[in-house]
Amino acid sequence: MEKQLKKGFVFFIIDLVIVTGSFFLTVWFKSGKDISYIERLLNPFFIFLTIWMVISFFFKKYDITKEIVLKKKLGNMVLCNFIILGSISFLMFLLRTTYYSRTVVFGTILTASIIEIIAVNLYYFLQIARSSSFPRDQEYIAFRQLQNNGKRKNGNKNEQAAVNLSSKISERLRDNIITECGKIALDFFIRNTNGDSNNTLLLSTTSLFNIKSQPENRYRSIFNLKRINDLRYINRFFESANSKLPLGGTFICCVETKDMRKKRLFEKYLLPFNFFYYYLIDYPIKRVFPKFGLTKGIYFFLTHGSNRVITRAETLGRLISSGFEITDEEYIDSLCYLAAKKVQEPSNDPDPSYGPLIKLDRVGRNGEIVRILKFRTMYPFAEYLQDYMYQMHELKDGGKFNHDFRVSTVGKIMRRFWIDELPMLYNLLKGNMKLVGVRPLSRQYFNLYDKELQEKRIKHKPGLIPPFYYDLPKTLEEIQKSEMKYLEAYEKAPFRTDLKYFWKAIFNIVIKQARSQ
Repeated sequence: MEKQLKKGFVFFIIDLVIVTGSFFLTVWFKSGKDISYIERLLNPFFIFLTIWMVISFFFKKYDITKEIVLKKKLGNMVLCNFIILGSISFLMFLLRTTYYSRTVVFGTILTASIIEIIAVNLYYFLQIARSSSFPRDQEYIAFRQLQNNGKRKNGNKNEQAAVNLSSKISERLRDNIITECGKIALDFFIRNTNGDSNNTLLLSTTSLFNIKSQPENRYRSIFNLKRINDLRYINRFFESANSKLPLGGTFICCVETKDMRKKRLFEKYLLPFNFFYYYLIDYPIKRVFPKFGLTKGIYFFLTHGSNRVITRAETLGRLISSGFEITDEEYIDSLCYLAAKKVQEPSNDPDPSYGPLIKLDRVGRNGEIVRILKFRTMYPFAEYLQDYMYQMHELKDGGKFNHDFRVSTVGKIMRRFWIDELPMLYNLLKGNMKLVGVRPLSRQYFNLYDKELQEKRIKHKPGLIPPFYYDLPKTLEEIQKSEMKYLEAYEKAPFRTDLKYFWKAIFNIVIKQARSQ
């Protein structure tokens, strides 16, 4: 409480400076260097300033909550300033003042309001960027939810089993892991190792050669102590590890996730330099440049592929695409450690999606796979996590996944305003989609549906505006009922049904603020 009062007092002083500065700036624009004009307005200005502060306090402009809601804060501030404008105008009319310029009054309030809006926005985004606790990202919340649900596969081994495994690990292996990664990382390794020292390969490398040169089927566990952020060819490294292991073999690696990196950089540099460094230098080069063909070469020229930014979602997706199944994960110090079991050969995708425009395979008419164009809203390789997400996370209202860490911050904004779906207009023009129709689904999601609905779905083209926006269902069962109702009605009266669903969807979107998540 005391901290909030101190912040409120600081904001009061800042606002005092903003209003005073706005007054002198407005007077300077109106009269230039006429000192006598300024002196004549000083006494009325102090009355103006008193009214400003009293109304601001009354409407709680300086009350600072722990978590600022930007829209609410800006709305309160604008309303407060309008009331100040009205009060001053009424007072000027009542007193019949002629010497106090209305231009000065309106100019001061307008200038101060603009500066306040900029200041509040800057403060809001600085608060978001500070990353004050470790880590606050959505993927960490999702990971902890898995642990709370008891769904982490290897995390429930009993202590006696861990002791038995520990006895098979040589002292040399123990010392090497502890020296480079620490005791907790050793415990993670022991918990997940698939054998003993004789068939365990311990690496501390970023070189692809050091994994490719190993014999096949010699080891049942491979543990690389170096973080994957410094690997030049991550997928090829994972695929090589896959080729050296038998089915059921374990590969253990570690990664500095995007939010861990952000926290490290914000702790390394002082405000506001950390903010400017992260958003003006690090983010454009490390996050934006690799996504575009024209700047990708510049990125690899500057970085040689080392110290790259990678999310937990991308790491999991890369491992799964390389033929592994995630069996355990843990945040240890400043790294995320992952254990994965070989379950199949790598997918060897020749053209993995990484850029802002993606093509998604969806089940279309007659069961044919249709390539749907969308702007990327998920992190790269997140498309490989569909089965993982279904196994590990419950579905929430609307049929989406709980704690879907695959969706990026920009992606959430794009989904809210359907920006990501604009490229689907190409599919509409091409003829493999229609305006109103059931949502195009991935094969994994399609398989969750009842057989009867699957058969009815593939008789028709998918649509841009799904029945979801007509009925606003919450659960997967309700979504299926909604789609079945639409399809049955469409088969009886196609045009009338689509027209009815279209206008009701528009109403729900505009009036009820229905949104995809």
